[in-house]
Amino acid sequence: MASHSQSLQLSGRRPPPRFFFRLLLPCLLISLPNTVLSRCLHTPIIFSFGDSNSDTGGLAAGLGFPVNFPNGRTFFRRSTGRLSDGRLIIDLLWYGPPRMEGSIIVLEPFSNGSTLCQSLGANFLSPYLDSVKSNFSNGANFAIVGSSTLPKYVPFALNIQVMQFLHFKASLLDPTVPGPRHLISDDGFRNALYVFDIGQNDLADSFSKNLSYVEVVKRIPLILAEIKHAIQVMHNQGGRKFWIHNTGPLGCLPQKLTLGPKKPGDLDPHGCLSAYNDAARLFNEGLRHLCQQMRSELKDSTIVYVDIFSIKYDLIANSTKYGFSSPLMACCGYGGPPYNYDIRVPCGQPGHQVCDEGSRFASWDGIHYTEDANTIVASQILSMDYSAPRVPFDFFCSK
Repeated sequence: MASHSQSLQLSGRRPPPRFFFRLLLPCLLISLPNTVLSRCLHTPIIFSFGDSNSDTGGLAAGLGFPVNFPNGRTFFRRSTGRLSDGRLIIDLLWYGPPRMEGSIIVLEPFSNGSTLCQSLGANFLSPYLDSVKSNFSNGANFAIVGSSTLPKYVPFALNIQVMQFLHFKASLLDPTVPGPRHLISDDGFRNALYVFDIGQNDLADSFSKNLSYVEVVKRIPLILAEIKHAIQVMHNQGGRKFWIHNTGPLGCLPQKLTLGPKKPGDLDPHGCLSAYNDAARLFNEGLRHLCQQMRSELKDSTIVYVDIFSIKYDLIANSTKYGFSSPLMACCGYGGPPYNYDIRVPCGQPGHQVCDEGSRFASWDGIHYTEDANTIVASQILSMDYSAPRVPFDFFCSK
């Protein structure tokens, strides 16, 4: 594990259009979907709402918050504001179904007939708050690090993100407002995919306030009500296609595992905090029922619920199958085994320790996942095995 002062000198070159993820194990046992290259019939447009799991640079752009190298070292070769060594799930979902070439995962961009769509393979989803480099022709990303559903009207709570979207749409469609025109038409907003991945911070913040398990789960209906309201607002604005991620295994994050001494029975067989994961499961069950309810209420809409928890927990429980020897240890942090996490020395700050580039870790900084892990999660999402209803990710742009 290299120290901060021993960081590798990295090239500024970006990989070629077809991206190869070299895995260290020669016989990596990942079950990948056997499907053909996805095809879009019109330009794919996405609007993303959530937290750091989906933030592609909003915190850095909006608040000037430093997200320092080695964040971004694997793919971008520089920090982009993402809390990972490379791409996030939201980035990787914009590629077609993955396939294996020997021990290499290949992700292809969506195609549009004989040519490639203007997908985020070339233009990654721009943060709404980035006023310098943004390209909103494929949509906008309102997700911000640290966001939750409650309390409301606090930057950047979910209802604030929804208000930002309403302002964005109104400005884009108002002919009297100066600025670029025809980036996204009214039809574009109607045909767009609305992605929600939020709730993790609501649960984590509740536990951090020393609320009991019972007190934490009592807050779940309030969190779900905010998500439901956000979906209803998007539907009122013409949105008809929704992609909803549940929350991951909170109790498996190295950050949570270092919070204090653990009593017998606190950990499950895979070393994760049972109470945190049980609360996440209850939230997810409520979210699944909410999606079922809203399908009956919004019969003209497609609402896809994706079980991220099961995908990520499988990554921990069967880590060796995926090539991760220490799934509960952060690549970038401080303190060494078993978790390499210290809240006083976060990744990117002076004194941090980072694993060698190319080594296999699931956790990047103790809270967020590495590109290696995100690639596996994205491949499982694209398999449709964890989606209800079972529809391909590109359904919103293929008909």
